[in-house]
Amino acid sequence: MPSFGSLFFETLLRLTLKPPSTAEAGKDAVRAAALRPARFGHPKRIRRDVFIDRVDQHRWPVYSVKPVGMEADKSVIYVHGGAYYGEINPFHWRLIARISAEAHTCAIVPIYPLVPWGTALEAVEFISQLARDELRERPARGVSICGDSAGGSIALAVAMQLRDEGVQLRRTVLIHPALDLTLSNPELNAVERMDPLLRSDALRPIFEQWRGGLDLTNPIVSPLHGMMSGLGPMTVISGTRDITNPDTRLLVAKAREAGVEVDYREGEGLIHPSPALPTREGREARRQIVRALL
Repeated sequence: MPSFGSLFFETLLRLTLKPPSTAEAGKDAVRAAALRPARFGHPKRIRRDVFIDRVDQHRWPVYSVKPVGMEADKSVIYVHGGAYYGEINPFHWRLIARISAEAHTCAIVPIYPLVPWGTALEAVEFISQLARDELRERPARGVSICGDSAGGSIALAVAMQLRDEGVQLRRTVLIHPALDLTLSNPELNAVERMDPLLRSDALRPIFEQWRGGLDLTNPIVSPLHGMMSGLGPMTVISGTRDITNPDTRLLVAKAREAGVEVDYREGEGLIHPSPALPTREGREARRQIVRALL
């Protein structure tokens, strides 16, 4: 049973975000985001024990978040969520700052191209190159990647692309990841009736734009359809009232069958994406993420 705090924030998010529920509403949300792009900079008030800098790379903004007073000998690339059209927000920034400070790691935060201008291939190639750059800088401890929601699918696709090049990332952390954009899992409908935020009808036209010229089953778009063997250790977090949960369970089973080490946390009754919320369950999940990246 979710805590009172989780139920409170569920209601608050439903009232304030007013997530799209139909295909037309999904298209309208993309148009609105394109007409009035959200700010992607970090909040002014953030942890005092991290230092944030911006160094644009490969034609896109890239931030680094480092713990103050110590040399971080490892790094994690954090890929934010937002259904492929929503910009990074203060919830993401606060989670990233916590990861950097408490896991003693440098967090690399790419501001990647979003729908209607960006595609899966562009984002995966951009972030894969960031990972290659980081691996040249930090060969001793290596590089991890972390992504929530839409960012989770990008993070896993990047890990797979690097694996195919003979590079195994230190760890891949997936937070309520979107894994199969075909939305064809037969268990999805039952979970969708319990999910207060995400609607498949609203997501389908967004996914159509995100795939660009690729098929929806291409692992760059839907990494659940890719090969899991050879990937490094994974930490995966999900909730049972999230439409991404059925595919997340499939991923965990498929990865373990392929011999991948998977640390899986599933929150009963939790919504998308629970670690970003200031709740008891969110704090527990954030501690797990920090432990995974130490």
